[in-house]
This record gives sequence, structure tokens and C-alpha cells, in this order.
Amino acid sequence: MGYAQLVIGPAGSGKSTYCSSLHQHCETTRRTIHIVNLDPAAENFDYPVAMDIRELISLDDVMEELGLGPNGGLMYCMEHLQENLDEWLTEELDNYLDDDYLVFDCPGQIELFSHVPVLKNFVEHLRRKNFNVCVVYLLDSQFITDVTKFISGCMTSLSAMVQLELPHVNILSKMDLVTNKKDVENYLDPEPQLLLAELNQRMAPQFQKLNKSLIEVVDQYSMVSFLPLDLRKERSFNDKDQCSLPFCSIQYILSQIDNCIQYGEDADVKVKDFDPEEDD
Repeated sequence: MGYAQLVIGPAGSGKSTYCSSLHQHCETTRRTIHIVNLDPAAENFDYPVAMDIRELISLDDVMEELGLGPNGGLMYCMEHLQENLDEWLTEELDNYLDDDYLVFDCPGQIELFSHVPVLKNFVEHLRRKNFNVCVVYLLDSQFITDVTKFISGCMTSLSAMVQLELPHVNILSKMDLVTNKKDVENYLDPEPQLLLAELNQRMAPQFQKLNKSLIEVVDQYSMVSFLPLDLRKERSFNDKDQCSLPFCSIQYILSQIDNCIQYGEDADVKVKDFDPEEDD
């Protein structure tokens, strides 16, 4: 069985930075992962690319040959990927072992994980190839400045959860760039009545019933919650209080994802031989 992360989120949310930091962390801990670029518009990488969609199709070529704009061209590229799952992707996956760990760095167009079936079909193909997949949804923490933006981020994440039907880990990225961390911390464990009151203040009166329903989805069903990731935070897995708000380390995030996809549960126990101590 293989394991995979599908790293999604709005443009500029830090997906590639997350993938690069994850690779550096795993390299330090002597753990092997393979990062796959699924963005046909990507140019520079801070991590070694194991598989690259640009070997199949490039956004620049599509825009030049078909006269499409950036968004239309990207959608064409992803639809072309969908048409070649049984050929290109299957052939690439055959290069990896059954227990390999893949991380897919996806484009930032929200349409891909909100209402078009491209990534859904991509995920279903991975599952047919016996991969356990977890979605890692990144949202820029600097975006969470008021309740309306917080609810918007929650609904976008929820849309991806409904569309992809996979285990989901939501991350607030770029915590190291937040100047007033209390503003963000208020939304990590929010008080629903305060959220509703603030939302009603910012919205017209006719939206009060809608606001109440949105807050109930976020609070009562506990469907959306975020882990605040600070890439400067380096602590070992055995540290007490590893995820004390408002910071989580990359190691803690990885442990949460591993738990979602049951990584390592089938691994054999490694027994290390110790030389018996000599009696004095």
C-alpha cells in the first residue's frame, strides 16, 4: 500500500513552501518522501521533483498554441492530465514501491477542488492504485483578519472536503509572518456566539439566518478546524506541549497526516541488538 498527501489551497497560500519544508524535515530525520509537481505553470522548485506534470503538458505551450489565458490554459492542462491518468500517471507510479510516500503539490485554482471533477478523478485513480490519500488544505493565516474571511476560508475548505471525500488536515500557513497573533488565535478555538455576533454586525440584517446556519456548521458539527503551522518551530515528537497555540511544528503536522492515512501501521517492528554490558 502506498501513501500520499494532496496539497491544495488558494494561490499564494504557501503550498510549495510547505512541500519544501516537509522534504527538508524528512531528509533530516532520514525518512524518504517523493514530491510530485502537478502545477503546469510552475518554474522554480526548492525541492527535488520526483514526477512533473510539465513532462506531459506545459501551460506556456497550451497558451501559445491554443490562445488561452492563464486560467483557461491551466484548466485545459488539468483536463489533459485527467485524460492521461491510465497512461502517464500509471507509468510514473510504476517507478515506486508499494509503500512509498508521495506528496502532490497542486495548482492554486480553487475550481480544481471546489466544483470541477479533475482532482476527484485523480484521487480515485490513486485509490485504485492502492494509495491511502490525505488532503492537506493550506490557508494563509494573514488572510484570517476578521470573521467574514474566517468563515469564507472554512466554507472553501468544506467545499473541498465534500468534493474529494478524503481525510482532511487544514493548516494555517505563514504563522511566522503574522504580526498580531492574537487576531489569529481567536479563530483557532472560536466562541460561536461571539462569531455570530461579529458576523451579524458586518452583514446586512437579511443574512442573520444564514449567518446562524454557517456558525452552526463550523461549531456544532466540528467539520472544519485549522492547525497553525510555523515553519520556524522545530521540536521533537516527544516534546510535551508540542502544539501549543498559536504554533505547530512541521513534525507535529506530519504526525497528524500520518495518523489519517495510517502510515507505518503495517511496518515491521525493528529490533536493535545491544551488546550485554560487562560486569565490573
